[in-house]
Amino acid sequence: MGYELHITKKKNWFDEGSDISEQEWRDYVASDSEMKITGFAELPTPRGTTIRIESPLMAEWCGHSKGGVVWFDFRDGHVNLNNPDEEIIGKMQRIAKALGARVQGDEGEFYDA
Repeated sequence: MGYELHITKKKNWFDEGSDISEQEWRDYVASDSEMKITGFAELPTPRGTTIRIESPLMAEWCGHSKGGVVWFDFRDGHVNLNNPDEEIIGKMQRIAKALGARVQGDEGEFYDA
């Protein structure tokens, strides 16, 4: 388990209540040519097996300069990413701005653009 950042409209990402709607997320992903909703992520393990994580509104971002895929996991009204680097945080900030949201870490700190 790593440190997560969240795209949220709430005062704190873990608060109860409404946040980013599923339709807002779908509309955003549809508007971003580097992203698509896949509903799952697959990762190879060192032992040659594959770990598959399913989440109906999980989206892939294929625009990272290092190549590969970055998964944005939408659930419970916010978007989660585990251990993002600076480039991914920048992408999160652009998404947050488009959604009228902010990027917040697990401990409550905000990552403002």
